Amino acid sequence: MKRYRHLFFDLDHTLWDFEANSRATLNELYTELDLANKGVEKVEEFIEVYEEVNAGLWQRYEAGQIEKAVLRVLRFRNTLVRFGVRNDRLSTQLGHAYIERCPQRTALSPGAREMLDAVRKDHRIHIITNGFDEVQHVKVRCSGLGPYIDVMLTSEKAGARKPDARIFEVAMKKAGATVNESLMIGDMQATDILGARGVGMDQAHYAAPEKADPEATIRFAHFDELAVLLG
Repeated sequence: MKRYRHLFFDLDHTLWDFEANSRATLNELYTELDLANKGVEKVEEFIEVYEEVNAGLWQRYEAGQIEKAVLRVLRFRNTLVRFGVRNDRLSTQLGHAYIERCPQRTALSPGAREMLDAVRKDHRIHIITNGFDEVQHVKVRCSGLGPYIDVMLTSEKAGARKPDARIFEVAMKKAGATVNESLMIGDMQATDILGARGVGMDQAHYAAPEKADPEATIRFAHFDELAVLLG
């Protein structure tokens, strides 16, 4: 196994357990705002519809078709509309509360912290994320990831989103890293893996075996595996 000096991690769905943290927040807001008596009968359906709507809006944002502010307004408004609920005040309440609370949740992906403890001695650890700057820094701080991280770069700060080569190049420059000593670790083939490959950086695809990119330098389904490979 090639020895790497710099490890560049994606944040959401890789180190930070986005699904668990988001669903816990949505469950909490569903109860607090009494959505069951406002036209949204089941919390499971609320979460399912929200995740579908949010994913679609993020695709549009990643493609440069909508701005951040539009995404934040539409995701809860469009979710409620799917249940026949047209209530801008309620969707605004949901949006503000979600943005405030979700980033403060602390769940990491299984084995992520143990992996970081195992590799931190011999590697410099960085984050490259397409998330919003103010939100991603809160996630890192509240989840306890901060002490592990040397360089954290968001797409907002870089002025480019993965898979654009510029965000990888800026991150390596900030970290003082060369492409030959760097590894990009992430869950998204289209952004993390193909983006890193495009600049000549090795890649570790965090995915189930049947979904892993067959051309990725490393493929792993659990962080225990990555810790062993990098050890």
